[in-house]
Amino acid sequence: MTTPHTSRSTFTRTWVYWTAGAFVFPFAGLLGTAVAGRVDSPGAALIGGLAAGLAIGAGQSLASRRRLNPLTWAPATAVGLGVGLLLGASAVDFGTSLSDLAMMGALTGAVLGLVQAVAMPKRTQRRWIWTAAMPLLWALGWTVTTLVGVDVEKQYTHFGITGALTFSALSGLLLHVLLPYDRTMEPLPEGKTIDTPA
Repeated sequence: MTTPHTSRSTFTRTWVYWTAGAFVFPFAGLLGTAVAGRVDSPGAALIGGLAAGLAIGAGQSLASRRRLNPLTWAPATAVGLGVGLLLGASAVDFGTSLSDLAMMGALTGAVLGLVQAVAMPKRTQRRWIWTAAMPLLWALGWTVTTLVGVDVEKQYTHFGITGALTFSALSGLLLHVLLPYDRTMEPLPEGKTIDTPA
């Protein structure tokens, strides 16, 4: 039987796993920079976004506790971030002011959220909310990163770890609402079974 305490502890553990997935963002940024350099041209935005997005998507799928399929989520995140960054960075002429980065984040998130929503499992509830939230959360990630003094003028593919932690903590809450963790997806120890209603 599932108790309220069990439900709370399961939610907390699942949310912490997802939030900890923020630590893939620095690696993804290094990968994006390694393959494309600074985001100062359309080509760099697209290629850097694709590379960083692939890493972020892979990390998020691992941090999701089997809720997201890495074979669909990672490629979708790569395409969404690549095309979204191309659109967003081009729209602000590759600027790095706070307003430029917030706008770039919103446009990036708009594309990313749409593509990721399509890649979510069939059981996802109201996936359009994910699409609507991503522009706000990506803009917030860039805003936090800029306000804490990160050298954003170096034109990174995405926000830094402070923005990533903010983004992941909030998106983890949203993911829990739209795609609750189902313990039946976890492998069981040998000899154990899951109780089901009669």
